[in-house]
Amino acid sequence: MTTVGILGGGQLARMLALAGAPLGLRFKVMDTSADACAGQFAPMVVGDYRDDAALAEFASSVDVATFDFENVPAESAQWLAERIPVFPSPRALAVAQDRLAEKTLFRELGIPVPDFAPIDNREDLDAALARVGAPCILKTRRLGYDGKGQFRIRSLADADAAWAALGEQAATVGLILEGFVAFDRELSVVAVRGRDGEFRTWPLTENWHVDGVLSASLAPALADDVLTATAVDYARALADALDYVGVFALELFSRDGELLANELAPRVHNSGHWSIEGSETSQFQNHLRAVLGLPLGDTRMVGHACMLNWIGAMPDAGPVLAEPGGHWHDYGKSPREGRKVGHATLRADGVAELGHALERVGRALGREPQVAPVIARLG
Repeated sequence: MTTVGILGGGQLARMLALAGAPLGLRFKVMDTSADACAGQFAPMVVGDYRDDAALAEFASSVDVATFDFENVPAESAQWLAERIPVFPSPRALAVAQDRLAEKTLFRELGIPVPDFAPIDNREDLDAALARVGAPCILKTRRLGYDGKGQFRIRSLADADAAWAALGEQAATVGLILEGFVAFDRELSVVAVRGRDGEFRTWPLTENWHVDGVLSASLAPALADDVLTATAVDYARALADALDYVGVFALELFSRDGELLANELAPRVHNSGHWSIEGSETSQFQNHLRAVLGLPLGDTRMVGHACMLNWIGAMPDAGPVLAEPGGHWHDYGKSPREGRKVGHATLRADGVAELGHALERVGRALGREPQVAPVIARLG
């Protein structure tokens, strides 16, 4: 029986283990925290990712390794890759970990991006602000996610505050200044590439964020064929350039019919959670198929779907489960402000049916602000 190792023991690892059970797979998880939620479903090695002894224990009991978040040290993935197969590759992980390397690769591949500049000191910030202009966003090059490690610069007068907030990190994780995009919509394309180069995507997804954290995802996004084809082309170019194996998400801004790349997530992705019930093959099972060299599954949708994230604490499951197409996912985490603790997916055969279900759930749970933009899009 094949054992898949997962670096990182969060909800993504948990859902990978659940998706792999029908394939007869076993799992071993490594995480720095003994209470990581994937440990409820798979045996776990607890240790620092840079601890060679912990990595050796992990590697000795798995046949192939992957990861469930992009802040696993790339050097740890490389250490493992010298001993066992690791997918996606440490190179893909390293590129995605550094916003400067990521944006540079996008540009080299002809994928449009907002203007950007590396920031190593305060003088760099002043020079970049003079060129890029405001509004813009100062970000850490590494270790930022869900809106963390960012400072919005609304005018040049905010430069001092931005440097006070993030300047100390210039010498450790590095900084990058990015032009602000007045986008019409936030979109993502979740894709999978197999060991043999086979490439598939799920339908383009539209996303809504609150305070930098994903709130809702609608699939398929209501987009024309040209926009969808462009997003797929960009994802394919990235996958081929990185010789990528597994699932990844390319996050995009749509502005006046143009797509600009925001970032690459080298893993299964929050905006693809709807695929568990809303597509023939979920992102989680296809990721496992890819890293094991198995044929990829069909990614076409089954109707229409909307995923709602639960942040901080789980609401009452009843209103979702009362819906014919309601599906509930509790990650087994303790409540904590700002923490992703679960999600729900509503699936329906038609747009109107999905909109009505969202109205009922939003009203019952007091989540009208969360569902309102989705309902408005469904029209």
